[in-house]
Amino acid sequence: MTDRLTVRNGDAQLSVMVTGRADGPAVLLSNSLGAGLVMWAPQRALLDPHFRVIGYDTRGHGQSSAPAGDYSFADLTGDALAILDHLDVDRADIIGLSLGGMTALGLGLDHPDRVGRMVCACARADAPPAFVSSWDDRIAAITAGGMDAIWPGTLDRWLTPEQVEANPIMVAGLADDFNATAVMGYTGCARALQHLDYRRRLTDMNVPVLYISGADDLGAPPEAMHAMWLATPGSEYINIPDCAHIANLNRPDAFNRALQKYLEF
Repeated sequence: MTDRLTVRNGDAQLSVMVTGRADGPAVLLSNSLGAGLVMWAPQRALLDPHFRVIGYDTRGHGQSSAPAGDYSFADLTGDALAILDHLDVDRADIIGLSLGGMTALGLGLDHPDRVGRMVCACARADAPPAFVSSWDDRIAAITAGGMDAIWPGTLDRWLTPEQVEANPIMVAGLADDFNATAVMGYTGCARALQHLDYRRRLTDMNVPVLYISGADDLGAPPEAMHAMWLATPGSEYINIPDCAHIANLNRPDAFNRALQKYLEF
């Protein structure tokens, strides 16, 4: 089964792809900033035989629209809820990475009745000053020179050099998706990241959470995710070695093993 549809939430039109078992339990995939829903291809291959797998382009990305102005995590979690509502899904397991992982945290904290289990990968829960200023720098660069201006540095953070060298077709696809991201959409999401403030609330999380970090991730370093794990009641934590920021593509076998064990299939 593969269905493509568009879901409206306020001023955003969201491109959604549903694959897998029509009668299976629902899993929602939420992607990284600068990546499209196709970033989850290795995980769909694993999940499709067992789940109804719902992916979407975050607002400002891919085939979704890019509303003007700064976005908030209330916007991003609202988009996810609108998709679940449209598909008549009362509760879904959530797998999110980077921006998607932070969106998952917001769903778990503010809408726990809609979340079964959560996988939060390669994400932060706070916005320290250096993190905030790094987004100002990137916004200034793409405003002046377009998305191409920050792609080389982004790739350096996303994948280890060994993965870049070994996977030229994957890298080309990521570059295409990144450079197709609307400057307005990237900027809007980056502004949401600058106001990230979930860390102080993690002690109140009552949704089961698996945190996954990459040992070489500079954007969401293992020590930050380790602290998130310690703060979240009943949560689990895995650190994948030789792995940079986009863990599901950098080490897909290890990432998929973690999913399979956690989601118990």
